[in-house]
Amino acid sequence: MKTMTKILGLCLALMLMMAVPTTAQTADSLAAAEVAATDTTLAATDSLTAGADDLQAIADDEAPSFHQMLKTKFIEGNAGFMSLVALALVLGLAFCIERIIYLGLSEVDAKRLMTDIKDKVEGGDIDGARELCTTTRGPVAALCAQGLSRMAEPMENIERTLVAYGSVQAAKLERGCSWIVLFIAMAPSLGFLGTVIGMVMAFDQIQAAGDISPAIVASGMRVALITTIFGIIVALVLQVFYNLILSKIDHLTCQMEESVISLLDIIARHKGGQA
Repeated sequence: MKTMTKILGLCLALMLMMAVPTTAQTADSLAAAEVAATDTTLAATDSLTAGADDLQAIADDEAPSFHQMLKTKFIEGNAGFMSLVALALVLGLAFCIERIIYLGLSEVDAKRLMTDIKDKVEGGDIDGARELCTTTRGPVAALCAQGLSRMAEPMENIERTLVAYGSVQAAKLERGCSWIVLFIAMAPSLGFLGTVIGMVMAFDQIQAAGDISPAIVASGMRVALITTIFGIIVALVLQVFYNLILSKIDHLTCQMEESVISLLDIIARHKGGQA
């Protein structure tokens, strides 16, 4: 019985000794498989990333920039007429920028200026009020300086002087706006002229070929449509700036009118106090 027990113990020990290496080998195999699978996944990920980068590079090479597209369309639209449209845009923007800068420098705090003038006039410092107006920029201060320089004259003369000088200041504010209107009208007109020229070119090509071909018609129509589009875009851009300028002129005109009324009231009170 003891012998049988020993034999069974030896058999179990041999089975365990055989099973342990097999389990270790199995664990090593599983670990190696996991490493191989991880390497394969990383390699596939790198391949996909490289492929995406290649596609992005190809897309970047194929997609032209806005400047390149604009230059291409400019050349396709007949450089002669497109140059005229571009010249209208440049000149129109030059006048717009000049007016915007001038009007921006002409704006002042009219309410504060009139308060300072009122304080000086009520204090009897007419020369100080006049000097304040001459050292302040803008049409509002210029109008006040003209009114204060005629303090000794009757109110009717002062009022006529302010009205006349106000018209002069308003004309200065609107100086150059007629050129902007001209370029706004010229830009689409040049575009329509390019349209007509493009249609004539298309018919000339059809006559020379002796056949109506879509390619021949498309070339002339492309020139016509591109010049028209650019002309309309230029007109729209200049129109936006022109409306901005008009709004600034209206604002300054309202300031001038309000300041003239306040100045006449200040002068009338001063004359009434002296009387």
